[in-house]
Amino acid sequence: MTSTALAKSTATPTFYPPKPNKPLIWLVQRLNSQITQWKCQAKLVVAKDEIKRLKALKGDRVIYFANHPTFGEPVLMYELSARIRKPIYFMAAYELFQGPMRHFFQSVGAYSIRRGLVDRKSIKQTIDLLRQPACHLGIFPEGRCSFQSDRLMEFQPGGVQLGFQALAKLPEENGKAPNLYAVPVSIYYQYEGDLREPVEETLVELEEALGLPPLTETLPDPLPAEAVAKLPPQAYARLKRIALGVLQRIEADCQAWELSLPGLDDNDWNTHLNALRDGILDRCEQLVGLPSNQSLPRRNRAYRIQAALADRKAALNAEASGRGDNETEEAFPTLLIQRSIERLLNLDTIYDGYVQENPTPERFLDSMARFQRELFQIDQPPAKRQRQAKMKIGEPINFADYLPDYRRDRNATIEQLCNQLQDAMQTNLDAMVEEAHSNQG
Repeated sequence: MTSTALAKSTATPTFYPPKPNKPLIWLVQRLNSQITQWKCQAKLVVAKDEIKRLKALKGDRVIYFANHPTFGEPVLMYELSARIRKPIYFMAAYELFQGPMRHFFQSVGAYSIRRGLVDRKSIKQTIDLLRQPACHLGIFPEGRCSFQSDRLMEFQPGGVQLGFQALAKLPEENGKAPNLYAVPVSIYYQYEGDLREPVEETLVELEEALGLPPLTETLPDPLPAEAVAKLPPQAYARLKRIALGVLQRIEADCQAWELSLPGLDDNDWNTHLNALRDGILDRCEQLVGLPSNQSLPRRNRAYRIQAALADRKAALNAEASGRGDNETEEAFPTLLIQRSIERLLNLDTIYDGYVQENPTPERFLDSMARFQRELFQIDQPPAKRQRQAKMKIGEPINFADYLPDYRRDRNATIEQLCNQLQDAMQTNLDAMVEEAHSNQG
């Protein structure tokens, strides 16, 4: 085999297709409640009438649009598929297929999508699947984990766009497009029991990591009395102090980049945070040779940088294989860029006031999980207590009803349906949060 052929044979694939294994899918579905308990430390709770509604759609084409607050939602969606007794394909981040679980993911119906790029192979795979009768497909339209228990990030429009593209390729029956349903799925984790102890434990852990001494002075607490009663003493003041320590540590790491930042005003952290995010993105784009595109959301800019780094690494590995060695060396700050983008994605939706505007213990734990990921390099901080994973299924929306509008104005119709799905999911999240905390109160 020539060195060129060897390099091609060892090159990392750019796409991983689904390879459903029916016996394995059957087994995983049967064991899924135990897998949910082990992986998510949670029990799935969904109303029987909503399961019945989904069972009525088993013979139709369906895209499930679910929020993605943690890494556990694919497991929950798989348990949902077991309850309706219908396999579901999943579009998943390309990075998941780089580890030892790649073959398992493909065997249970997952396939890859390269975020930040026009992934033509993944697009074609999605359209081909949705053209099959009775295909059910799961998509997380936020694009990645939000680490927010009760808020949605802005949706990526790709899932809705692919639904319309698939539907437009299907033959009409009696002058009407076949049914293809968008089903909004809202997931909210509610911790069980008193959370003061796990909040206190995590606050102490983060304070020690930052070298912060115990808070000795009593500061005014801006939280309402009913929230303060559910939290450790001075919890909000301590959380703000931790947030400041994390921010200062990130800035210290970025000093070599000479970022131009506004002063850190105690009354306006958000301006400072946004300037830091944009400065990191600008510098990383310069380093990887990407043109800066300020019109793109920060997440999309970050995904483009990650894709450029992955392509660089794949090219270097192919060159090394062609030479017959296993070492790749380059005078390029790959690890620094990678780390910077990972921390940016970890903190890109956090803002000053996130906890204060709705001071539930869950929001405290959301914020602290982000800080744990930053300080301890933990990809998936474990849940602090047993939880209920509450799932609410919204009313199905038929793509076929919007197809004439899509043909007249594609962008406006995609935006309209994205907004409709996001509104439905956020409304159901709000209802679950209100119900959970009114019951506790």
